Amino acid sequence: MERNVSSTLNSNFLPTQAAPHNTTIDINATVKPFSVFDGCDHQAEGILFDLVMQCINFTVGIPANILVIAILIRNRKEPTTSDIFLGCLAFMDIYFSSMTPFHLLNLYHWQSKDMWSAMKFAYGVKDTTAPLFLSCICLDRFVAVLFPIMFGQLKHIKYRLGLTVLVFCLTFAYSAAKMAGGLPNFEKVFTGEVLAAFTWMIVCNVSIMWALKKSRGAGKDQMHPMKKKAFKMVLSVLCIIVFNYLPPVALFPFEDHYHPDLFRCYVQPVCFAFLNISSTIQPLVYLSRLERLPFLSDACVKKCCPCVYVGNNKTPPAQNPPA
Repeated sequence: MERNVSSTLNSNFLPTQAAPHNTTIDINATVKPFSVFDGCDHQAEGILFDLVMQCINFTVGIPANILVIAILIRNRKEPTTSDIFLGCLAFMDIYFSSMTPFHLLNLYHWQSKDMWSAMKFAYGVKDTTAPLFLSCICLDRFVAVLFPIMFGQLKHIKYRLGLTVLVFCLTFAYSAAKMAGGLPNFEKVFTGEVLAAFTWMIVCNVSIMWALKKSRGAGKDQMHPMKKKAFKMVLSVLCIIVFNYLPPVALFPFEDHYHPDLFRCYVQPVCFAFLNISSTIQPLVYLSRLERLPFLSDACVKKCCPCVYVGNNKTPPAQNPPA
């Protein structure tokens, strides 16, 4: 049985109807009932943890990502170069998070093979779009800070559109292969992808922070306010990348060293829970960096987060951050 690389839920809970139709089955044979804890009935803590993270994505992540898209549309007259990547990432996170109730219904009630295939496709989308679009964002910032002349020459949106199309092609190819199943060692594709993406994002963000910290004015000990703001932004993104991607990066390459049940019931679902919750963490981090939320009144912000409101009032008029 294929082991899905997005969650233990994606691999171990195939409906019993999945047997080939041309296979002769003894009518007296005992058919194993479909269970959300298939194979992990007495070790369900990791699977429950993953389910909780997906429910948080549905209740918090979807509104947050919708707000991100609304803000990007509102600011379309003065966009930053990474907006297209942010918008696509938010849209795909909404799609992935919206599948959670269908997933739960299918696990406990429908047990439909077609719905199961749709879920595998959705998990393939999550496996691919998050690391690839984040890598594109890191690449954009890396070139802007370390190679500003080249960045000016490559600032046209056609280059970002080309990268976006490439990411979508890779995403749909991977998701279709995942949905079809049957490919030997297919799970190794995700392990290689996440390792490469994680390494690239760490290198980019560390290089950006090092360059910003070194680029102080002559004879000045303090960093320029805009560069200091960019430094804090990149640092926060780096922390999120480490939080979401370090568990699978650190544990998945050593899969053969774990007992199969331990890996299937604990290591895999917990690691992918950290990946899945990025659908909520990423938009919240983006929203937290804004001077104010354009769709909320100052009175509402003051009532909900008085400390943020006071801090923003002390901040000078907003300027466009560096690309």
